[in-house]
Amino acid sequence: MKIMRFDSATRTRAFVFAAVLIFSVSLLRADQAAAESPAEKHGRWLEEEVVYLIAPIEKEIFLKLKSDRERDLFIEAFWKQRDPTPGTDENEFKKEHYRRLSHVNRMFGRTTTKPGWMTDRGRMYIILGEPTDIQRYESKSDLFPAEVWFYQGKGDLGFPNGFSLVFFQEGGVGEYRLYSPLKDGPQALLAYDQGNPFDYSGAYLKLREIEPALASVSISFVPGEDSSGMGRPSLVSDMLVQNIEAYPEKIVDETYARKFFEYKDIVEVDYTANYIRSDSLVKVIKDASGVYFVHYAIEPERLSIEAGRGGFQANLKIFGSVRTPEGKNVFQFEKKISLAFDQDQIENINRRPYSIQDMFPLIPGEFKLSILLKNETSKEFTSLEQDLVIPGEDDRLQMTSLLLGYAAKKQEAEADKLRPFQFGSVQVQFPGNRTFTRNDTLIAVFQIHEIHGDFKEKGEVRYVIMRDEDEMLRLSRKAGDYADLPDCFEEIPLGKFPPGHYRLLLSLAMEGREIISQREDFILTYLETIPRSWIHSRILPDADDPVYSYFIGTQLFNVGKIEAARNALEKAFRKKPDSYEYAINLAKACLRLADDRKIEEVLKPFLSLRTPPEYDVLFLLGTACKNMGKWDQAVDYFNQAVTHYGVNPNLLNVLGTCYFQMGDHREALRAWEKSLEINANQPQIQKNVNVLKGKK
Repeated sequence: MKIMRFDSATRTRAFVFAAVLIFSVSLLRADQAAAESPAEKHGRWLEEEVVYLIAPIEKEIFLKLKSDRERDLFIEAFWKQRDPTPGTDENEFKKEHYRRLSHVNRMFGRTTTKPGWMTDRGRMYIILGEPTDIQRYESKSDLFPAEVWFYQGKGDLGFPNGFSLVFFQEGGVGEYRLYSPLKDGPQALLAYDQGNPFDYSGAYLKLREIEPALASVSISFVPGEDSSGMGRPSLVSDMLVQNIEAYPEKIVDETYARKFFEYKDIVEVDYTANYIRSDSLVKVIKDASGVYFVHYAIEPERLSIEAGRGGFQANLKIFGSVRTPEGKNVFQFEKKISLAFDQDQIENINRRPYSIQDMFPLIPGEFKLSILLKNETSKEFTSLEQDLVIPGEDDRLQMTSLLLGYAAKKQEAEADKLRPFQFGSVQVQFPGNRTFTRNDTLIAVFQIHEIHGDFKEKGEVRYVIMRDEDEMLRLSRKAGDYADLPDCFEEIPLGKFPPGHYRLLLSLAMEGREIISQREDFILTYLETIPRSWIHSRILPDADDPVYSYFIGTQLFNVGKIEAARNALEKAFRKKPDSYEYAINLAKACLRLADDRKIEEVLKPFLSLRTPPEYDVLFLLGTACKNMGKWDQAVDYFNQAVTHYGVNPNLLNVLGTCYFQMGDHREALRAWEKSLEINANQPQIQKNVNVLKGKK
C-alpha cells in the first residue's frame, strides 16, 4: 500500500500552480475558448485529443454522461488514473501527451490535408513518444521516400527491447503511411515495377542491393527475428503494431470508469474523479448460534494521510447496503474510522497493505452487497460489490465458501467475542490479493453444516490443487478427522510448488459420489517474502447480544416477513427494554400486525424519557389508539406531535379522521384543508373535504 502525505503547503502550491496554468491556457487559447461550446470542447477531447488513449469502455461511459459537469469530472478522472505521481502538483503523463500532440500537429500535417494527429506517424508518435533514432531515405531514385524509426528501452512496456517502425510515401506522393511487411512487402518500397507483385524474395534482394538496412527492416521490425528467410515477411511485425496500438488501453484499469458511472449520483462531486483501486474479500460464515454473518475485507491501493501538529491522520467513512436483486433495501450501515499515526508508525506501515475488516448478520436469501469506502482527508473513494447467497433452513449437507489464509491465531482473551474472519475461537489472516509465497503454509478454512447419518464417519473431504491443466496435489480426509466440526482447517505447505496461478478444488463426497464442490484461486509469487496487511477491525459483542436480533428483525421487516421480524425485534427488546431504537422498530412491526395494545405497552414508558417525547413515539401511540377507537387519546397524541414537531400531510390526515369520528366536523375540515394546502394531490382527502362542505 502506498502512503500519500499532503499538508496545507502542498495544497497552496497546488492551488497556485493550477491558477497559473489556468491563466496561461486562457491567454493562449482565448479565441478558441470564446468560440467553443462545452459540447465542442468535449467532442474535440474525445475524438482528437485522446482518441489513441481512451479504452472502449471509457468512451462508452463518457458518451452516456448527461451533463457537462459530469463530462468535466470524467476527464479529470481520466487523467488522474494515468498520473504516475498522484498527489503531486504535476501530471507528467498528461503534460507529455499534450507535448506529443502539439509536436505531431506541427510536424506531420505538412504533406497532407489531414491534421498531424490523424497520420500514421502522428498516431505512433503519440503512443510511443520520440524515437531513439530516425533514418530517412529520401534521395534515392530507386526508392519511394521512407523513414525508419528505431525505439529502444521499451521492454518494460511489453515490447521488444529494440524494434523499428517503417513509414513510406506510397507511390512517392502524399502522406507517409505505416509500412506492413506482410501486407505491403519490400516491393512497395521500390520505385519501379517489379513485375510479379508476390515475388517478395526478388524485391527483397533488389532492395538489399540499394539499401541493406532498409531491406532488413522491410522483412521484420524486430532485429534478429527471421521466421522465413530470403525475404519472406514476418508475422511478428504486424503483431507488434497491433500491440502498440492496443497498449494505451492496457495501462489503466478501466474499473475506475465503471465506478465513476455507478457512483456519480451517490458520492459528492469532490470524490467523483478520485476512484482508487482496491482488493476485497467477502465470505459468509455461520456462527454457533445458527446465524450467518457476512465477513468483508477491503484493501485500498493507497491510504492518503494528512500531516498535522500531532503526527498524521486520516478520516474514513464506510457506507454499506444490502439489497434484493430487484433493488429493495434490506440493510444498510455507516461507520467512521479515524486513524492517527506518529512517524515511526508511518515508516512501519508505509509498504504494507491496509485492510479494513468487519462483519454483520444477514437473513437467508439472495442479495447484492455494496460497500463504499471514502477517505474524507483526500476525497478519494473505492468500493466493493458482491452477490450473496445466505442458506435458509435445509437439512441437506451444506458447505460455506472457502477461505485461504496464511496464518490462524487462536484467541485466548475474550474468546466468546466475535471477530471478522473468525471460526470458533480461531481468527484467520489472509492476503486480500490472494498472493502467497513458497515459505507460506496455505490454510484452507471452511465449514460443513447439516451433517446427518454416517457422513462424519464415511464422508470424504477432497482437495485438488491445479496449475493450468496440471494436477499438482491431491489429498483426501475423512470428515471425522476434523475435530472442530463444523469448522475445518487444512494446512498445505507451498514450498514444493513453482510460482504461478493456481486453483484449489474442494469437494465433499460420500461413497465415491461427489455431493458439493467449490474452487478458490490463488497466486504463488517468486518472491521469498511479501508485506502482509496491517488490519483495522474491532471486537464485536458475543452472539447473544441483542444487537444481532435487532439487525435480523430489521432485515426481516424490510423484506416483508413481519411476523418473523416481530419475534426477532421482541427478543432484542426484552434484553434491552430501555432502547428507543429497539422499541420503535418493534412498535412498527406490531402496527403492521394490528397488535395495537402491544404498541401501547412498548412505547408508553418512553413518554417520560424525553421532554417532549419523540415524534415517532407520539405518532405510533396515536395511531394505535385510533385503530382501537380511542379517539380522544389519539387526538391528544397527534396534537402533541403537531405542537412540538409541526405539521405534515400524514399527521393532519389521521388527526382529521379522529375529529371526524368524534363528530367534530369543524376541526376535521380544518385539519384536512391544511393537509391539502401542503399537498393538493390527495383525491380521498379532497373528497372528504367536499363531503363536509356539502359539495357533490
